[in-house]
Amino acid sequence: MIRPQLSADGSAVRLPLADRTASLLDDLAVAYAEDPAEVGTLLVAHAAAVLCLDHSAVSDSAHDVDRAMRAAEADGTREALLGELPIDHQLDPLLSPDDSITLAGRLTRLAGRIRTNTAQERRP
Repeated sequence: MIRPQLSADGSAVRLPLADRTASLLDDLAVAYAEDPAEVGTLLVAHAAAVLCLDHSAVSDSAHDVDRAMRAAEADGTREALLGELPIDHQLDPLLSPDDSITLAGRLTRLAGRIRTNTAQERRP
């Protein structure tokens, strides 16, 4: 379950995902150890696709079609990498209706607290 929190300065809502990131990196390391040639090739291909996408995003001469193609290439190499990992990393988290309502309530409460604090700070 995603547990929203206030940021340290109280100006935003954080959605901590470190546990998910740690698990992803752990599984990527294991996949690489099991098949360094395959996973290494996929990592290099993905790095190249991401760098091309980054370049097209800031290039004045790049067209929207080029940017879209670069984004599709990066999506493809990302999916290939995810294909080497356990199914947990291939799917977005799914929330039951009750968990969704709970998350929405927590987000609303935290955002309301930020709004209230911000409004009070603006008052003379």
